[in-house]
Amino acid sequence: MPPTMTSTPFATRRPVKPPALTPPATVRLPSRWPVLRRWLPGLLLCAAVTGVALTLDRLPWFSDHGLGALTLAILLGMLIGNTAYPRLAPVCGPGVDLSRQTLLRLGIVLYGLRLTTQDIGDVGLAGALIDAGVLGSTFLLAMWVGTRWLGLDRQTAALIGAGSAICGAAAVMAAAPVVRARAEQATVAVATVVVFGTLAMFLYPWLYRLNQDWAWVGGGAHGFSLYAGATIHEVAQVLVVGRALGPEAANVAVIEKMVRVMMLAPFLVLLSAWWARSAGQRGQGGAARKHAVTIPWFAFGFVAVVLLNSLQWLPASWVDVLVEVDTAILAMAMAALGLSTHWGAIRRAGAKPLLLALGLFIWLMVGGALVHAGVLALLS
Repeated sequence: MPPTMTSTPFATRRPVKPPALTPPATVRLPSRWPVLRRWLPGLLLCAAVTGVALTLDRLPWFSDHGLGALTLAILLGMLIGNTAYPRLAPVCGPGVDLSRQTLLRLGIVLYGLRLTTQDIGDVGLAGALIDAGVLGSTFLLAMWVGTRWLGLDRQTAALIGAGSAICGAAAVMAAAPVVRARAEQATVAVATVVVFGTLAMFLYPWLYRLNQDWAWVGGGAHGFSLYAGATIHEVAQVLVVGRALGPEAANVAVIEKMVRVMMLAPFLVLLSAWWARSAGQRGQGGAARKHAVTIPWFAFGFVAVVLLNSLQWLPASWVDVLVEVDTAILAMAMAALGLSTHWGAIRRAGAKPLLLALGLFIWLMVGGALVHAGVLALLS
């Protein structure tokens, strides 16, 4: 073979793989699919419970008794959570936790679509001051009685106080991450809201007839509507009571209740700051320790959505659809809460949470009337 045909360095050179054989985009995508597969079973389970709850919510019997989709979702979740879910927990657990935490925050943000800043103007300064007085007094009473007299842990007392003072189950779920509550603590608080909020639906129409004779809540039908909206736990329960009083009274009561709901965002911010400060003062050895303030960013998102809704930039049909979506999201969070709780946790909580909720229920009726009278006297 001629010299020019002998082996050359090219004959021993190791082939190099072209860069195109390892596309960068395909390296990261597969790593995300295992995470999605971990979430999917739990999300589907929560969605199935939510579907049943939304279907029952449309039946007249449930709506007439004030059992809304959120309440039904947590009850169904607790039923499944104490029967079939323990066998499904290894597979469904991550998705259920995602629903209980992340979807909850999204649902609270979208809850602002139910409110506008004009709602405050509809009930006036008196309505806003009554709401603020009832909220502050109820929560402070819950912390004082719950921890000093009944010996409850601070998280449970705070959650029962928030649920009684603001907007029931939604407030409990919103406050739970701020005070770092466990799932069973939140469930106990939601259960107390359901019990005494349901009792209020049957009691307040009788109180209204009593008020017509004794006028212990001033302002006539309008004044009693403000009183009902400021003291009944859930929005759905206020609506049921308002219907019993009449269409005009129902509108006033619901608007007053929605103004109370609007106070959820500033309440969460103040609660976070106070919780961090009190936790620092309870440091080991009596020395104050620094605890970071847990900023509830979803509360600011809630306010932003309220302001956006007040500008009426979104078509009404869009808002209606988003409200329905938000109800489904919150119901999924409630279903996840129910799935994560066992009856044993509620039994271990004992009668003290119910006693605290009962005391707050009595305060809402009696103290709410006193706050109502005081505000009217102040503004007259």
